[in-house]
Amino acid sequence: MSKKVTKAILPVAGLGTRFLPATKAIPKEILPLVDRPLIQYAIDEAREAGITDFIFVTSRGKTALEDYFDHAPMLEADLEAKGKTALLDTLRSTNMESGSIAYVRQHRAMGLGHAVACASKLIGDEPFAVILPDDVIAAETSCLKQMIDAHNDVGGCMVAAMEVPPAQASAYGILDVFVHTGKIACVKGMVEKPAPGTQPSNLAVIGRYILTPDVLANLSHTGQGAGGEIQLTDAIAKEIEHGRNVHGFRFSGKRFDCGSKSGYLQATIELALARDDLRDDLTAFLRDLSHIDRAAQ
Repeated sequence: MSKKVTKAILPVAGLGTRFLPATKAIPKEILPLVDRPLIQYAIDEAREAGITDFIFVTSRGKTALEDYFDHAPMLEADLEAKGKTALLDTLRSTNMESGSIAYVRQHRAMGLGHAVACASKLIGDEPFAVILPDDVIAAETSCLKQMIDAHNDVGGCMVAAMEVPPAQASAYGILDVFVHTGKIACVKGMVEKPAPGTQPSNLAVIGRYILTPDVLANLSHTGQGAGGEIQLTDAIAKEIEHGRNVHGFRFSGKRFDCGSKSGYLQATIELALARDDLRDDLTAFLRDLSHIDRAAQ
């Protein structure tokens, strides 16, 4: 039986250039989806899955991200004095207690594999999760909790997977699988960003991983891969070469690529429509837009 997964690495060192000029002043991870920053969705998902220790891999210019998870005594006192208890509860839910969060710097942008390796000294001899905050997954049961529940049965390494159109496969790590059992697929190979037409399947890896410490050892010997970066998928693929189990997990839920402007806007709209306090006004607005568009045609 594998050890319990209680630690998560969150790589947040990217510059967010696709969201300039907004990200000139604030980290992309602080950009709000409705009224919660992008990073909060990742933290809430991890907490639901039983994660208690969070390791952020950051870079220069990310101090606002660190401040976000700190306590705000003056603001809390003001809300309490004004009797705004609901807002106070919401604010306090974002706090991270001392010792539950750590920050390490990635000084050079050398890829996801390198970012994960930067946190290796804080992991120890236990399985851990990796969460990419750009991937926001709306699900009744959080994606990571689904994965951890499945991982408790099969162990090894596990990656979240979803089907993508063949034309999009070259943008992802793609799984080569040989056995499907419900939501779990046994993996015999992984290819990072395959050339168009060469992908072994249409099952793509997205930003949720449960990994063993062996992957960290593999990363220490992994050279540059696709795009000239150190790829996490290459280190996971070495586990297959060593005869260790790697599984793809077909999660239940809808994934939004919030690393792109289009995906970010789609997530904002869909998450807002799921809110009782916003649904009616937003639905009416979108309906009006639809009428205007049809009239213009």
